[in-house]
Amino acid sequence: MVNRYSIEEFVKNTEQVDKGEGFFELETPRILEVNLDGLVWAKSGAMISYNGKIKFEREGILENGIGHMFKKAFTGEGTTLMKANGKGKLYLADSGKKIIILNLQNEAIHVNGNDLLAFEPSIKHNIKLMKKVAGMMAGGLFNVRCEGKGMIAITSHYEPLTLRVTPGNPIVTDPNATVAWSGNLQPEFQTDISLKTFVGRGSGESIQMRFEGDGFVIVQPFEEVNMQSTSS
Repeated sequence: MVNRYSIEEFVKNTEQVDKGEGFFELETPRILEVNLDGLVWAKSGAMISYNGKIKFEREGILENGIGHMFKKAFTGEGTTLMKANGKGKLYLADSGKKIIILNLQNEAIHVNGNDLLAFEPSIKHNIKLMKKVAGMMAGGLFNVRCEGKGMIAITSHYEPLTLRVTPGNPIVTDPNATVAWSGNLQPEFQTDISLKTFVGRGSGESIQMRFEGDGFVIVQPFEEVNMQSTSS
């Protein structure tokens, strides 16, 4: 049954309410409110609304030391960050994906470049190119290592699942379904020709990420392919 509201009822049921949770606050499971008084890093294009005095500056993720040669090759969605500076309320979202706020306590986590929504300036970030899969798949080429003390917001299509990695029990994942993994893990890339033949969905299906050691991997029930921009 479709919900029917008067305008007054609709506004009352959906209006923004301060919960007093601090810098990052989930207004809905898919909209992040940033109570800004200074600086925040966010995924470029994630702003859906703001109030107050906030200045936005777009920065290429690739300016963070990977090398100039990649700048023109990889400039699609998911490969840039923006800085928002000022005072006010900033609302962020990404294609209706579910948002998870993590409070790092001098810890580290790797996040797929498509799935990092925002983070506090106290968090050190380092952009890494997954060189072994460059040229083999259209998306999932970048991950961001976030480390330090502060909050980060990551996104997932639908409800995420966290898988424990223990010594002697590696976890293998589809790169396009892999959201994040613990900072101490270094995935290896492997190909599975039999899987490629079985699935019959192109070369990307045969590439897998293999995690060994002691940590965790977060996956989503969705294969997110970061298609490259075709605009000139």
